[in-house]
Amino acid sequence: MGTLTAEFSGETVIVTGASSGIGRAVAVGFGEAGATVINADVRAEPKDRNADAAAEDTETPTHEVIADETDGRGLYVETDVSDVAEIESVVTAAREFGGVDVMVNNAGIHVNREFLDVTPAEYDRLHAVNARGAFFGTQLAARDMVERDAGGAIVNTASTTSGHAAREHSHYATTKGAVKMLTRSAALELAEHGIRVNAVAPGPIATEITEGWSERAADAVGGGREPPTRAGRPEDLLDAYRYLASEGADYVTGETLWVDGGSHI
Repeated sequence: MGTLTAEFSGETVIVTGASSGIGRAVAVGFGEAGATVINADVRAEPKDRNADAAAEDTETPTHEVIADETDGRGLYVETDVSDVAEIESVVTAAREFGGVDVMVNNAGIHVNREFLDVTPAEYDRLHAVNARGAFFGTQLAARDMVERDAGGAIVNTASTTSGHAAREHSHYATTKGAVKMLTRSAALELAEHGIRVNAVAPGPIATEITEGWSERAADAVGGGREPPTRAGRPEDLLDAYRYLASEGADYVTGETLWVDGGSHI
């Protein structure tokens, strides 16, 4: 089969939650495509930095991997996306490189919990990061694009739980349902400014975000319903993000692209 190529030289990309997991793979992927990539996360070090990974460097911060191993430029700005002022700071930082061309609202948290056991504090924390963070990340990036009359692309990380119920995911699913509708609503209002807004909905992906899962456990959790023959990995999602951010998706907006190995056929 053929391969897709991506070119983002001269463009500035913000990826929230890019120190580990899906965000790390996406950020490095944009760096490989020549972009200036800003990792906006609460800490620079990967969450799974002590993982015994044979094929992937999980010790080096994402922005250093981008700077040292790709054609792009990597930076880190400490950012808690539940704090709107901190999102605004990272958007301001992007102005030093011409402004935001692509915004990837990826930061998210999750802990499995039965519906009857979810606490108000857990519910509020998940919504503050997953939903509120994506909302204001979209808004502030869009304002930057509008002020520069530049257009741009915004890609949000949703989830297959935004369309399919799953046990112990009720509180998480409500945040991702919000992200899905944010994507559609923002796409409608921002189209006149040349800004496209889309989302990627990952299926089961082996990352540190899910309690009991890790990057190094990818091959151990591939069981389940057909047709998937293995667990998804963050790298499986990369081209979906790059496609939605690229000129190749110029006629695509308000959509959620499911990348789940067919687990919800």
